[in-house]
Amino acid sequence: MAGRRSASSWFFLNAIPATIVMVLWLAVLWAIEGVNYLSKGHDQLSSQYGIRPRDLGDIQDIYTAPFFHGSWDHLIGNSLPLLIFGFLVALRGLVKLLAVTFTVATVSGLGVWFISPSNSVTFGASGVIMGLLAFLLVRGIFDRKLWDIALGLGIFAVYGTLLWGVLPQQQGVSWQAHLFGAVGGLLAAFLFRRRREPKAAPAPAA
Repeated sequence: MAGRRSASSWFFLNAIPATIVMVLWLAVLWAIEGVNYLSKGHDQLSSQYGIRPRDLGDIQDIYTAPFFHGSWDHLIGNSLPLLIFGFLVALRGLVKLLAVTFTVATVSGLGVWFISPSNSVTFGASGVIMGLLAFLLVRGIFDRKLWDIALGLGIFAVYGTLLWGVLPQQQGVSWQAHLFGAVGGLLAAFLFRRRREPKAAPAPAA
């Protein structure tokens, strides 16, 4: 009974700040899209703050591009998976969410910056979403936790088809952001895995 109470207490204690942060994150994205929509020429801000490959003057835009979208439909399509994946990562702490998201955004953004076509501009949260998905899928393996492995399998059953986004396919979709986002998620799962304390050496016989 005590174990069940402690588990439920842990969940609700962490779920509240995780929910607040993710709702605020989405509110920021929707507010930005509203400003973007009302700006002179829709997507003007997205084009301004998106990633332009191999442009050293705009390399910092790898961190702004995930906040901008090409349309309301684009944002709507990203909102639910971002909310779910971000919430599940944030359950382990807001610092963990920040560290994983920063790693994913860096790897995804640099991948786009290096290999996307020269005349393209990439923006949207899908690279970060793919990274959070990859992180959740493999976290249990690195942490050796059966619950996280089971959670990863459940997420794969529901959202596994998103992984097809890492392959070159339909025009207008940045498979580069998806691919390197997934790589960033795998890297984050390794970097931020649970460290196991080394076993103490047996005491010498007297």
